Amino acid sequence: MMLFLRHFYRSLTLKPQGFTMIVAGFLPVFAIIAMFPVVAAIIGHFKDLPDAAIRVPAMVTAPGYAIALLAPFAGALADRYGRRPLLLACTLAYGVVGAAPFLMENLDAIIASRILLGVCEAGILTIVNTLIADYWDDNGRRNWLMLQGLVGPFFQPLVFILVAAVAAVRWNGGFLVYLIAFPIFISMYFFLFEPNHSKAENPAVKPPAEAFPIGSALAVGGLTLFASVLYYVFIVNGSIVWREVGLSDPMAISKATFVPSFFILAGSVLFRILSRYGNAVQIGGFLAMLGLGLAGIGLAHNVLSMQAGLILQQTGAGMAVPALIAWAQSKFSFAHRGRGMGLWTSAFFLGQAISPIIVGFVAQALGTMQMAFLAAGGAALAGAVICGLLAMQIGKPALQKPFGA
Repeated sequence: MMLFLRHFYRSLTLKPQGFTMIVAGFLPVFAIIAMFPVVAAIIGHFKDLPDAAIRVPAMVTAPGYAIALLAPFAGALADRYGRRPLLLACTLAYGVVGAAPFLMENLDAIIASRILLGVCEAGILTIVNTLIADYWDDNGRRNWLMLQGLVGPFFQPLVFILVAAVAAVRWNGGFLVYLIAFPIFISMYFFLFEPNHSKAENPAVKPPAEAFPIGSALAVGGLTLFASVLYYVFIVNGSIVWREVGLSDPMAISKATFVPSFFILAGSVLFRILSRYGNAVQIGGFLAMLGLGLAGIGLAHNVLSMQAGLILQQTGAGMAVPALIAWAQSKFSFAHRGRGMGLWTSAFFLGQAISPIIVGFVAQALGTMQMAFLAAGGAALAGAVICGLLAMQIGKPALQKPFGA
């Protein structure tokens, strides 16, 4: 295993740029998970407001709506004026508006700052994914996307500990963690460079003078939206299903979920293995794992069967984001890549917003949340079958470069 990791590390190129973007790409996720440990404390501070219990959670998720709305515009600006300047501006502003609520006492002002934070996140996430495609060829992209999938989950417990530490001092102390954007900004300033158009362009892709590929954009947006809705089914509704199989205590649920949650890392590695084949195989692979997992959760009748389904679901979730990004990156030339990845970002966060609504309606129609999970699993498996048929139609998937080459 150590020999494999050493070989993989040596295969990475542009390491300072890659590690900077791995951390920067975590900022949009950071913006939401950093708030969950302190939601109760913020609600308690605003207890005199009659609707605080509704408005505070809405404040936490507000950046996601701004991302879904503005990411395509951020991509268009990046294509027109350059990647690096906009990324530096968004990251610097992220640190300022993210930490600003530490100085605020008005909930409306805090919500407004969170919306501005989402504007910054739209630029950061879009441009980071664009630069990954600009800096590296297909093999390099997949290496860094896999590493991003491995590193991200390890940040989450560290974020919870850090937020809890600063929030213990003051009710809004948790907002100070957004100051992490400033050292990331410094790393960006010294290590990131504006990609050279001629070097970044892949000869296999059509020249940049071509019109924006509407067909590819619709395909990327549609599939990403579909996959995102499925991706968030368990994240949003998992506790409800645990209750339906007889487990309602939050600590017991955390213990039962602990081991299966690590399989999201296995999904990132499995993505890299399947990335030697065509995009249809990669996307079909994660849809199959996600579908089997969701269906298994829907059919579960005890904790062990629930954990078995969750292992499959988490593996598919670990494959999903890097597979979708790698596919989307391949669909746009250098001149259109910012807009293309902006569309991808918008579709993914729109899926985050509408997933609980769709799943809630399905659960209401079918009677239980488990039945909704079973339906979602069936939809994912249908998508996997379609991808399999496409792969067969294209022909035997051609092997790309060996792993780590």
